[in-house]
Amino acid sequence: MDSYLPATGGTMLLAEETQDPSKKVSILCGVLHDPSSSSFTLSIKELAIVNLTEQFMEKNRAVDLCSLLTHLRFFFSLIPTAQTAKVMRRVIDSVGVIPGSSDLQIIICKEMVQWARAERRSLLRQRLEARLAALLVENKEYWEALALLNGLIKEVRRIDNKLLLVEIHLLESKLHVSLGCLRKANAALTAARTAANSAVRVPQDLQGAMELQNGILRAEDKDYKTAHHYFGEAFVCFCSIKEVDPREVLSLKYWLLCKIMVGQGHLVPGILSRVFFTIGFPVPPVLAVLTQAADAVCRLSLQSFKIVFERYKPELEEDPFVHRHLSFLHGNLLERNLRRLIEPFSRVEIAHVSELIGLPVHHVERKLSQMILDRKLAGKLDQSGCLVIFDNRKTAAFYLSTLQTFFIIGKVVDSLYARSAKIIA
Repeated sequence: MDSYLPATGGTMLLAEETQDPSKKVSILCGVLHDPSSSSFTLSIKELAIVNLTEQFMEKNRAVDLCSLLTHLRFFFSLIPTAQTAKVMRRVIDSVGVIPGSSDLQIIICKEMVQWARAERRSLLRQRLEARLAALLVENKEYWEALALLNGLIKEVRRIDNKLLLVEIHLLESKLHVSLGCLRKANAALTAARTAANSAVRVPQDLQGAMELQNGILRAEDKDYKTAHHYFGEAFVCFCSIKEVDPREVLSLKYWLLCKIMVGQGHLVPGILSRVFFTIGFPVPPVLAVLTQAADAVCRLSLQSFKIVFERYKPELEEDPFVHRHLSFLHGNLLERNLRRLIEPFSRVEIAHVSELIGLPVHHVERKLSQMILDRKLAGKLDQSGCLVIFDNRKTAAFYLSTLQTFFIIGKVVDSLYARSAKIIA
């Protein structure tokens, strides 16, 4: 039998006071080898697992974290399924924090799914498969995740696990958003809400996740006013949770984005200062991009908006949702600036417009063509490189009066025809 240390509070205190990381890991491993299986001992072992996980994560020891899960299988057979899932999730998430370990995270999750299947622990396997599907979606392996979710949904429906079904449908909705199928994403979210309504109690974090996903779908439909309310509800839900949830900042970021999209960008700095003054934290750098974007939109400054894209390129690429909608906002801002510049002209060179707005000629020409095709601009681009703007001739009032007269005469004729038909009959 491997050497062990007693799973007691004194041993954990010894590990905490030890400055040598390798010795601390050795003590914690010794605690896990304690053969005792009393409830107190199991609680001490769980605390040792948490500390050991943190030690491996700080040193980027992803392989050791995976080995830890393998060696804990006997421990998992002694604790309830919910507790096992909690410990497994903590270790798997810790592997994901280590840079370049996403593939390893998926591999270890698949191994634990196979172990749970062999041990016939169905509920644990289903939770692990849901976690595996989430990892596959993050890794952009959408079709494998979709196949896994389809089978999982049928199985969970049979056992009527409402909360797990809500999580799976939410994940399915996110997957379809990534694939660009908003109709299926809405259907999956509706299924999640239906399952949540029939559940006895829905946790605040799960309720916030549904509100967050609903806001994302409304924003994808360009209904930013409705999306703004959903993101606000999600932010309130995540704020009510005792533990720190990264989705709290995410929902606030999307909420402020919708404020900018509906033309209320001037409110963004005030909201940020109030929120972070209340909780006593500085404004995260991830929200600075929205503050500067709001300022650029308020000033209708394309140059400032371009600077925001260049300065915060990593942050924007990290969040495709924000990048996509800010790009859409950039297009609208460009249209407004072009309309303002070409308003005095009936015919103007595209090169001159390009010089005035400070953008390349081909960029301006492409945008003007798009505006003409979308019927946002009445004009044409001729072969000499000029924009010819048509006069907006208003329809004469007598045309509308004539059409209305014809409509009334038609109704009178129909009425006379009906009366004559009655007389003949």
